[in-house]
Amino acid sequence: MTASFGPLAGMKVIELAHIMAGPVCGMMLADMGADVVKVEKPEGDDTRRFLPPDIAGESAAYMMMNRNKRGLVLDLKSEDGKQVLRRMLETADVVIENYRMGTMEKLGLGYDALKSRNPGLIYCAISGFGRTGPYATRGGFDLIAQGMSGLMSITGEGPGRPPVKSGAPVSDITAGILAALGCAAAYAHKLKTGEGQTVDTSLFEAGITHTYWQSAIAFATGISPAPLGSAHPLNAPYQAFRTADGWINLGAANQKNFERMLEVIGAPELAHDPRFATNRDRMNNLPALEALLGDYFAKDSSAAWLERLEPAGVPAGPVLDIRQMHEDPQALARDMIVTTHHPNAGEVKAIGLPIKFSQTPGEIARPAPLLGQHSREILAESGFAEADIERMIESGAVREPGPRQAS
Repeated sequence: MTASFGPLAGMKVIELAHIMAGPVCGMMLADMGADVVKVEKPEGDDTRRFLPPDIAGESAAYMMMNRNKRGLVLDLKSEDGKQVLRRMLETADVVIENYRMGTMEKLGLGYDALKSRNPGLIYCAISGFGRTGPYATRGGFDLIAQGMSGLMSITGEGPGRPPVKSGAPVSDITAGILAALGCAAAYAHKLKTGEGQTVDTSLFEAGITHTYWQSAIAFATGISPAPLGSAHPLNAPYQAFRTADGWINLGAANQKNFERMLEVIGAPELAHDPRFATNRDRMNNLPALEALLGDYFAKDSSAAWLERLEPAGVPAGPVLDIRQMHEDPQALARDMIVTTHHPNAGEVKAIGLPIKFSQTPGEIARPAPLLGQHSREILAESGFAEADIERMIESGAVREPGPRQAS
């Protein structure tokens, strides 16, 4: 059942991906209207077993990453399973996979084999380190990528402290977003020429893209930047400050905002202090600036400071926890918190599409699939007769939902 919304309506995607990076790619494409069929192994995507937390026995992690997709279960170790997949890929626009390099080739489903049957196929491979280079055969995990990309060396409270990874799996998520961008670009090329191609990105490269500022510093100085807590490596003050009852983020980095901020806190004389006169001075004397401003902000509540800073035009905001972010009026106004209706779990909240289109809006149209929920439907669309579908289900090459899921 092809989606009828979004700028990618009509794109047919087969997702042979698990855990996070690949499913993020598939989710982004699905949210923008592509018909994404998620093909799972008989025991299902590993995130189905990321428990707790669960909602009525369904994995919250799985439901978050796989909404808007249809679900098919194939045993790719069986000839029937491979036959089904080959037939689907003959008419697909995109296939997404995040297996170790060589896995698809061993199954007879590598790009060269698939291209011979579908020259317009876009083959998207997401891996730990990419499909070329000395690390191409290594497996990849977000933690490893964050460490090797340099991210963990710039994250944390300060020099000399233990390395810290980002709280979010940024290499996984960013790799998925980069892959979706690559698929959309390759699809645009296909629409113009009919030609498919490979799209190859990795968690390692995704992590590297987050080091733009720090890499610029290292290229210019020959020195690797150290972690700065919440501070910025190039501008000050641009960081979190403790208030009487919590924390606020302050973005008073350019000269006008710095001077406006000083007026708000009642310390305009600091604008003439030679330690803080310019951004270069402030960066060279950052510990002293942090201490002085910290003393001022500790005198009142977060809400009180934000009420003064906003009308003065000084960029500032609260440090929210995840639940607070979910309830924030801006997040709600931008449809970043959405609800789906799952057949087992009932009403399930999810994160919305972060890209808005004026003419072809995306949509969160369906919940994550039950294991094998759409197997019959998808096989029928692919031209398999009912008797063949029954035979493949009986043999275990294809799976459909069990009694609980079908209720």
